[in-house]
Amino acid sequence: MPSKSIVSLALLALLALACQSEKESTPPNIIFILADDLGYGELGSYGQQIIQTPNIDQLASEGMRFTNFYAGAPVCAPSRYVFLTGLHTGHAYIRGNDEWAERGAVWDYKAAVADPSLEGQRPIPDSTFTLGEALQTVGYQTALVGKWGLGAPNTEGVPNQQGFDYFYGYNCQRQAHNLYPAHVWENEKKVVLRNDTVPPGTKLPDGADPMQAQSYAAYSQPDYGPKLMHDKALSFIKTRDKTAPFMLYYASPLPHVPLQVPEEYVTKYHEIIGEEDPYLGQNGYFPHRYPKAAYAGMISYLDDQVGELVALLKAEGIYENTIIVFTSDNGPTYAGGVDADYFNSANPFPNNYGRTKGFTYEGGIRVPMIASWPGKIEAGTTSNHIGSFYDFFPTFTELAGSTSAHKLDGISLTNELLGNSPSQKTHEYLYWEFPSYKGQQAVRMGKWKGIRTNMLEGNLSVELYDLDADPTEQFNIANEHPDVVKKIEQIMREAHTEPEIAKFSIPVIANN
Repeated sequence: MPSKSIVSLALLALLALACQSEKESTPPNIIFILADDLGYGELGSYGQQIIQTPNIDQLASEGMRFTNFYAGAPVCAPSRYVFLTGLHTGHAYIRGNDEWAERGAVWDYKAAVADPSLEGQRPIPDSTFTLGEALQTVGYQTALVGKWGLGAPNTEGVPNQQGFDYFYGYNCQRQAHNLYPAHVWENEKKVVLRNDTVPPGTKLPDGADPMQAQSYAAYSQPDYGPKLMHDKALSFIKTRDKTAPFMLYYASPLPHVPLQVPEEYVTKYHEIIGEEDPYLGQNGYFPHRYPKAAYAGMISYLDDQVGELVALLKAEGIYENTIIVFTSDNGPTYAGGVDADYFNSANPFPNNYGRTKGFTYEGGIRVPMIASWPGKIEAGTTSNHIGSFYDFFPTFTELAGSTSAHKLDGISLTNELLGNSPSQKTHEYLYWEFPSYKGQQAVRMGKWKGIRTNMLEGNLSVELYDLDADPTEQFNIANEHPDVVKKIEQIMREAHTEPEIAKFSIPVIANN
């Protein structure tokens, strides 16, 4: 007859196995970190040589780095809509930035601060089925911290009515053009901050010496929006219901201009970069004495926040059961004093206007994407899988155990993430249409990339690029491959549906 000690050890072993089995069967927490206007080449793990991003790079070394991943659109709002709905922009309700201008002076910053009816973007309908709602149906706590841009205050499009239990941050992407805002929103309540109302576009005072740092004092104020939002993200994790999984959509406003960051970050990069000419606001937003140092500092500030987030997950004992995805909503900007050439922000793609944010060339839509999940995603791996933002919806819902009858354009990335790449389904093509910047369509089909530009001027000709041979899209070879062009034209017809919002219509393909 076995001794009591042997029986006790056996029971303990069985209990440990049961606990381990229960732990493994628990759906993972999900943290989706979305940088704003971060270029493909602005992280160390993607080749950046000046800006230091050790915490994000650590995620890459502990997880999987994607090299063929694409944003949902080349600008903010539609890219976020694609992420939240699993639909590409040929099927999306939101296909461009829509400031809902028929309300009045929506671009009057002070007026919108005073009057919420002028704030925010055109609301997505209540009928929209979002990722947040899908996860809520299987018991997830959901939070959004950062920038929304998909529904003005006091409308059905606010985050709390679109699948998020908790919201803190900018409702309006125009208000996010000041990182020291006069107010933010917590759920559906306006929270007034200690900052003065300084409208974007405010130039240096008359007579101010642009070479003196004190001339720029008005653009730094007590409450830094990204810090307030970060604190709320950490608070959500600390105070969550620990009996249920959570999804945190962390939509950081960084490094979107204006050039604003706490002084110690400017000092750090001023010492690295050296003296530079001031930015005087000639390309919008706010002036800055050290524009390159400030921009680099904004990215490092975001990187430090990622490090603090990971440290909290470890302290809470939930790091191993949390999948973290880090990416960007589109390519780098050309405005507000950002020098994309200096940092080679879109590397290896061109950095010039017309090839970055706002355009469907690679520099405008190819984005960094890192996924980390200790023990589940193999550390230090790189994936060449071709995917896009509309793949996140089916990926996260599959991991969460949610099933939905809603038709999606995305394909779950679960097999790729978990090392079952032979079983990973692939897209026949990726599709974008974008009614702004003169109107564009784009298709990625294997190694081929087809693009239409200037469509609002009636253009229907397709540029064709072989991304294997010509990743920077320098040589249009459409005349050499008419069969490929014909296939891409067919996809452009079949993937397009007429938008519900007339502003998003591209007349040359309307009812095509």
